[in-house]
Amino acid sequence: MNNFAQRTLSSVIYAGSVIFLTYFGEGIYSNLFGGVFAVLLLLALREFYTLLKAGRFQMIWSMVCGLCLYSAFWLQNTPVLSSIGAMLTVPYIFLLVVGLIVELWTKAENPIANWGYLLISQMMITLPFALLVSLMGYNHWLVMALFVIIWLNDAGAYCIGTLTAKLPGGNHKMFVRVSPKKSWEGLIGGIALAILTGYIISLLNTDYSTCLWLIMATLVAIAANLGDLMESLFKRTIGVKDSGFFLPGHGGVLDRFDSLLLATPVLAGVVLFIDLFS
Repeated sequence: MNNFAQRTLSSVIYAGSVIFLTYFGEGIYSNLFGGVFAVLLLLALREFYTLLKAGRFQMIWSMVCGLCLYSAFWLQNTPVLSSIGAMLTVPYIFLLVVGLIVELWTKAENPIANWGYLLISQMMITLPFALLVSLMGYNHWLVMALFVIIWLNDAGAYCIGTLTAKLPGGNHKMFVRVSPKKSWEGLIGGIALAILTGYIISLLNTDYSTCLWLIMATLVAIAANLGDLMESLFKRTIGVKDSGFFLPGHGGVLDRFDSLLLATPVLAGVVLFIDLFS
């Protein structure tokens, strides 16, 4: 199987799985999404620490912290367990602080790096995954829209970027040192398709007005592009092409979910703002 066919098949399986998990996010499948993404969170944290060649202890501690915070958000989706979920934030903070203090005894060559790895892994990986499962419990349509908008933003950026690159003068590159192929034309094309997607979603779901769906689509698309670039900067800094092997032709978990790492907090913030001022 050639690389294109491999990537296509992987994309279809991946997209189909996500649509299934989000569409049937209520009822008997309500916890399936949470369980699957808990595993993905642990794999993402493992990739992060493996790429940085950090110690096994630091990796395991980050995974324990991550699972604790993720569970706190996840359990709050279940009325019977919501109080337990709220209480898990206390041991999470305790574990996080202990993870910083323990560097006094590890005799690591660079304890500051270990502090940074722990805090970054929680802020840039664990928190977005935790917010994602929280959004799932709040309104599974939001999560489905998040994924679809990101996918079509990527598709629009790729198509427009590829077409404009063939023009006599080429296109205008965004960050050559980070991602040489990304262009401003591709960015605009991706955002335009994302906005169109937001409009179509507004016709299918009336939980939010058309205007709010368009705003959310625009902000998600911008954040998704920035998240992608941030992960590219991370990989380029440590000198790797892919973060790992998760889907054939698509790299690791961080490669597959890089857009979500910034887009999810942005969407969660917008939804919170709407709830507070509506």
